[in-house]
Amino acid sequence: MRIAITGGGTGGHLAIAKALDEAFQNMGVQTIYIGSTKGQDMEWFAKEGNFCRRHFLASTGVVDKRGLGKFKAFGQILVSAKEAAAYLERCEAVVSVGGYSAAPASFAALAKRVPLFIHEQNAHIGRLNRLLKPFAKDFFSSFFPPYYPYPVDPQYYRNRRIRKKLQTIIFLGGSQGARQINDLALSWAKELDGAGVHIVHQTGRGDYERVKREYERLGVEAEVFDFSFELISKIAKADLAVARSGAGTLWELATNLLPAIYLPYPHAANDHQRKNASFLAKRKASLLFDNHTVYDILEMDLQSMSRTLQKFSQPNGAQRIARAILERI
Repeated sequence: MRIAITGGGTGGHLAIAKALDEAFQNMGVQTIYIGSTKGQDMEWFAKEGNFCRRHFLASTGVVDKRGLGKFKAFGQILVSAKEAAAYLERCEAVVSVGGYSAAPASFAALAKRVPLFIHEQNAHIGRLNRLLKPFAKDFFSSFFPPYYPYPVDPQYYRNRRIRKKLQTIIFLGGSQGARQINDLALSWAKELDGAGVHIVHQTGRGDYERVKREYERLGVEAEVFDFSFELISKIAKADLAVARSGAGTLWELATNLLPAIYLPYPHAANDHQRKNASFLAKRKASLLFDNHTVYDILEMDLQSMSRTLQKFSQPNGAQRIARAILERI
């Protein structure tokens, strides 16, 4: 049996593709990857991954184009879809993980009547996924019933624990950093330190030196880093996170039962990060940042939030999705 996995463009989409690839391979299913020459697809999979074949097509986004540019982009997708169709000859299903990279193979699947399955990362369904959802054999999401577990590293589940008291806080700006989160951390640093709260801070590479110098100026001993291969263990020892609310980060923290204050990236497409964070905030499992003070966070009921997150903390997300796909075909 062979299954095509398609989609990408960003690390979030590609992480899902990688997780599903590993799940299928562990079940004895061959996979091929169909992505784009644009975005991060080739960086991730040109040389790595278990895929028996990898194909990178000249597709590009349509949504961010204007006027004639939209027609040109859509025309290129149709040309690439014809090319993708040839790669689906021996495939029994196509699994889309979203992003413009998924368009050619998804359209090819519909044209060839190959079963199409869709994984949607975010609480706001992307335009391509909204278009294709009525034609898909199944649709997987952690934000919509029946709430499939999000594919995250199993260590987040194995290291999970109920948080009870704020002793360590982690600020997560991502590997690229988030100046808004960095500045918030620095503005809280003296009060947090005075309250006996240990600070762990991922600054991103571009802002590391500035943030480190500022902690030194403030006289606050903080665990500051730009990037770490030990990020999962750093998250596991924290009692509260302050982070962006991309789907991957949100579900990693939720799986670990780590309550968070989310500062959505304001320029995310369709404000999807705010919608992601709102999903947990409405269920009193985390908070959306709203000019909170250090006093506010010291008064947070971390234990209640951490226990509420248990209903969202489930292992083997990729395996469950892969198994469901195999059952449907």
